[in-house]
Amino acid sequence: MAKIEKAPTGEFHSGYGCVIITAAIGVFGFILWWGWYSLMTMDREIGAIAQDKPVALVEIAPVADLEKRLADFAVAAKDGKPAVLKLNAADLNALMLLAPDTGNGGYKNMLRVKTFDAGKGTFTADCSLPMNTARFWEDTKRYLVGEIDFAVEMTAVGPDAKVAAVRVPGKMVPAEFIKGMQAYGYLGPYQTHPQVGPALKAVQQVKVEADGVWLSTEAEKK
Repeated sequence: MAKIEKAPTGEFHSGYGCVIITAAIGVFGFILWWGWYSLMTMDREIGAIAQDKPVALVEIAPVADLEKRLADFAVAAKDGKPAVLKLNAADLNALMLLAPDTGNGGYKNMLRVKTFDAGKGTFTADCSLPMNTARFWEDTKRYLVGEIDFAVEMTAVGPDAKVAAVRVPGKMVPAEFIKGMQAYGYLGPYQTHPQVGPALKAVQQVKVEADGVWLSTEAEKK
């Protein structure tokens, strides 16, 4: 029986490999350039709206029964009982005292809730947020000082607060900068807190009212 031999039918040229390698190097180089360009562009945009020093926000007054209300809410959910928790501006600001310090002093130095907009489903806070510079190895900071609107929404792990708008007096905040901030959920640091975490996990429904945030252990009826 004759032996079958496979032979290439297309024409091969050594230049093909060079073209592929050159294209790969070009793509990699573009990625590096685009990363550097984006970093420097964002750095300039932040520099245009930020300031060198933070501002001192109004002092927070602790709310005596806040942790008990959170615990009662979580226990009710665990026992399968309906429960409602209403948090006003004083309550939300007192929660700042419980936020873990992630290296910048915690939310108590950065945010102060002041008003609510039921129509938009947002609440507004004064802010003094630390922003890194492009020279991250120098550990220098500048500060975003102004107002932030937070939208409250339900996620797979409970409620979260995400940036909806940013205002800095006398300055235009770039849309891309706001878009970048919207990727971050501000309730994330609370997920593992011994008092706040269980309460967040118990929430099945959340909405912003005219005088605070309303939370329920019962899912919204459809």
